[in-house]
Amino acid sequence: MTVMETNGRAGVVLPDNVLFEAGRAGEGIRKRLLEGFNFHTLLRLPTGIWYSPGVKANVLFFDKRPASRDVQTKALWVYGYRTNIHKTLKTKRLSKGDFDEFVQCYRDRKETERFQKFDYQELAARDKLNLDLFWLKDDSLEDIENIPEPDVLAAEIVENLEAALDQFRSVARELNASQ
Repeated sequence: MTVMETNGRAGVVLPDNVLFEAGRAGEGIRKRLLEGFNFHTLLRLPTGIWYSPGVKANVLFFDKRPASRDVQTKALWVYGYRTNIHKTLKTKRLSKGDFDEFVQCYRDRKETERFQKFDYQELAARDKLNLDLFWLKDDSLEDIENIPEPDVLAAEIVENLEAALDQFRSVARELNASQ
């Protein structure tokens, strides 16, 4: 954030805990983003897309404006692409087409089921500026019928482990080649 030029734009991938961490550092980052930058869009990414199982991440989009005493963020638009979306590293990988709806929402700035607007005052009133925002009903938590069969869950675990091993092997090959 400090190296951005005035009127610069950024999209940054950060882990989920940055949005709600109770400590002084997390709250400070959120406050600085909301007040000193135009933090306009948050994309909540699905789990299962990283080599480490269960990692949740987000893409934060913000612009740097000239210094001002006024709060720079008027509203934060959040795209919930995590709830009821199931992706894996091998068989259900993310593709460019998966983001078509997000891109359209980003351009149009109209609320949809997955794209919601939160005014600055609403965000500032949240305890410790918690930005762990969600509104979509998670079907897997409500309906036991939607939980995959044990063999499907086991296959997904194996798939994730194999993908992680493939990535570690690739890193090991690169390290050996550079020596």
